[in-house]
Amino acid sequence: MLKQPKRTPASLHAVRLVFPPMATLIVLLLTEWIARSTLNADVFAQYIFPHAEAYLLAWALLFLIWLSIDWLTRFAPLAMLLTAVLGCAPAAVNFYTLQLRGEPFLPWDLMQVSEAAGVASAAGIHIQTSMVVSLVLAALLTVGSFFLYRGRQKLPWVKRLGGFAASAAVTCGMLFGVFLQPAVTQAIGIQPDAWMQDRYYRYYGVITSFLTNLTNLEITKPETYSEEAVNAILDDVEAGEKYTTQPLYPESYGATTPATEVEKQPTIIYVMNESYWDVSELEEHGFVFDTDVSANLHALQQTSASGRAYSPSFGGGTCDVEFEALTGYSVSYLPNGSKPYQQHVTKPMFALPNYLKTQGYQTAAIHCFWAKYWSRDTAYPNLGFDDFISLEDMHHVQKVRKHYWTSGLVTDDTMADQIIQQYETMKADSDAPIFLHAVTMQNHTNYNRDNYPDDERVKVIAHPVGIKPSTIGALEDFATGIRDADAMLGKLTAYFAQVDEPVILVFWGDHYNPIDSNYDIFTASGYASGESSDPRLHQTTLLMWSNYTDQPVELGTIAAYDISPVMMNLYGLKQPIYFQYLNRQLQAAYRANTRGVVMNRDGSTTRTPTSLQEQWSEKHWLLQYDLMFGKGYALSRMGMEGLGGTQNSK
Repeated sequence: MLKQPKRTPASLHAVRLVFPPMATLIVLLLTEWIARSTLNADVFAQYIFPHAEAYLLAWALLFLIWLSIDWLTRFAPLAMLLTAVLGCAPAAVNFYTLQLRGEPFLPWDLMQVSEAAGVASAAGIHIQTSMVVSLVLAALLTVGSFFLYRGRQKLPWVKRLGGFAASAAVTCGMLFGVFLQPAVTQAIGIQPDAWMQDRYYRYYGVITSFLTNLTNLEITKPETYSEEAVNAILDDVEAGEKYTTQPLYPESYGATTPATEVEKQPTIIYVMNESYWDVSELEEHGFVFDTDVSANLHALQQTSASGRAYSPSFGGGTCDVEFEALTGYSVSYLPNGSKPYQQHVTKPMFALPNYLKTQGYQTAAIHCFWAKYWSRDTAYPNLGFDDFISLEDMHHVQKVRKHYWTSGLVTDDTMADQIIQQYETMKADSDAPIFLHAVTMQNHTNYNRDNYPDDERVKVIAHPVGIKPSTIGALEDFATGIRDADAMLGKLTAYFAQVDEPVILVFWGDHYNPIDSNYDIFTASGYASGESSDPRLHQTTLLMWSNYTDQPVELGTIAAYDISPVMMNLYGLKQPIYFQYLNRQLQAAYRANTRGVVMNRDGSTTRTPTSLQEQWSEKHWLLQYDLMFGKGYALSRMGMEGLGGTQNSK
C-alpha cells in the first residue's frame, strides 16, 4: 500500500501563503527606510500614501521575484535572502550617493559601482541604524522562512519549471510592459521628474524610480536630421556673421579692438568652483557676515566681464555643468537624468579642448578628487585633454572640512597652487599656447559648523528670524568656503597679472545647494523660493578676467553651454562655427533654454517658449545630435574631420 503524503495543516498552509507578500512588503519598507534614513508618519503622509501606485508596483515586483526564485529552487530562504538583497542593497547605495553628490542612485551609476565604497569611506559616511536593523530583520526573515517551509511537499521538475516560467513571465511583463513603458506609468500616476531626481525618488521610491529611469537611456534622432539640414543651418550662420553689424557685447575687448590687433592665442584658464555663488548677496536679504567674503570678486567685477551662468543642476550633477561649459552642448536635449560623461562621452567629439588643439594649443585638466569619479578619466581624453592631474597625482596638499569628510577635501588655495604649477610646467615644456581647466572640491556639500575651527570660520552676526541654529552653522561653513574661493580667485589673478603673456581666466560655480537639509536660508530671507526649480537657484556667479584688458562688461545671465562661445566672442578669438551659432542664438532667441525653463533676452523666464525660440532650440539640438551621435557633418566646417569616430545615426 502506497504511503500517503502527510497533509499540511490548514493553518500552516495559510501562513505559507501569507508569508511571501508580507515578507516582501517588509523588504519594501526597509528599502525606503534605508534610502531615506527615516520612515516616519510624515514620509507616509507626504510621499508614500499620495503615490501608493508606485509602491504597489514595487511590492508586486519584489513578490514576483520571490516567487520566481522559490519556484526555481524550491528553497524559500534563498528566495527571501536574494529578494532582500535586491531591495536593500540599491537603497543603501542610494543613501550614499545622495550624501555624496546630492543625487540618487541612477542606472548609469552602475558604471561607477567600483568607486562607491571608496568614496563613501573618504567622505566619512558610516553604516546607518536603518541598515543595521534591516540586516537583522532580513536575517530573521530568512531563518524564519527556513523553518516555515521545512518539510514542504517536493514537486516534480516539470511543475517547478512551469511555476518558474509563469512567475518569471509575469515579472518580465511588469518590467517591460509597465516599468519601461512611460505611457503606462504616467497613466497610473507616475509623472516623470528627471529634472530633480532626488524629488522623483522621494515621491515614487527607490525601486520604481530606478527602473523607470531605464527608459532615459535612448537617444532619438531628430526627424529632420540630414547633411542638407546641418549645412543649411551652418550656411545661415556664416551669412549672418558676414553681414551682422551689432556685436554681442559692444563694449567688449573683441568688439572694440581691431581684428588685426586682438590677441590671437592667449592662455585660457577655466576654474569651475564647487558650489560657488556670491553668498554676500544674502546681505541684501537680512544676513550679515563678519567679513567681506567676496572682496576680490567685487573688485574684479569693475575691470572684467561678469554676470551669471544658468546651471542645469541644483544640489549635484557637477559633471552636467562642466560638460555644458566645455562643449556648448545642452544636457536638456539628452535623456532626462542621464550623465553625459558616463553615457555619451565615449569617443572623441567636438569640445573646446579638441577645437583648441586644432589651433595649436596644449591642454590639461586638474581635479582634486579621484580620477574615476564621474568617469573623468575616460571622458577627459575624449573631450581633448592631453593630461589629467587628479587627486591620485597630488602630494602634500592641504585639506579641510574633516568633520564630515574624514580624509578632508583639498583646499582652493592648494588648487590655485596646482594651477600655477601646471601652467609653469606646460610653459616650460612647450611654446604652444595653453588651455587649462580646473575643478575644485573644497566647498562640496554637506555643510556643518564643525567643519572649520571657530577662529577660521566666517560668522553670521545677524539673520532673518525663524532659522534654526544648525542651519546658520551650515551657512557659516558654506560662507567660509566662498571666502576661500574668493581668495583663490585673488591669488590666481594676482599671479597671472604679472606673467609676460596674455591670459584669460574664466571663474564660475557649478550649482547651488540646499544649505543644511532645507531651503530656509532662501525662503526666510526672500532670496528665492523653496523649490529647487526656482530659476534664481540656477544662476551662479560668473567672471571672465584677462590681464590685457580692463574693460568691464555686464554679461547678464547666460546658459552654462554658452560660457565658451561667449568667452571667445568677448576676446575676439577665432570661433568654430558651432559656437558662432550659439552666440547668434543668444543674441536672437534667448539667454538660456535649460531643463524646461527659457530665460528671455530681457532676463524674464518662462516655461512656454515662443515659436521663434522653439525653432532655434530645434536647430541647436540638430547640430548637437550631429556632433555627439550622428555623422559629424559639421566637423568638416570646423576643420576637425580628424576626430572621426562619430556614430552612425539611428
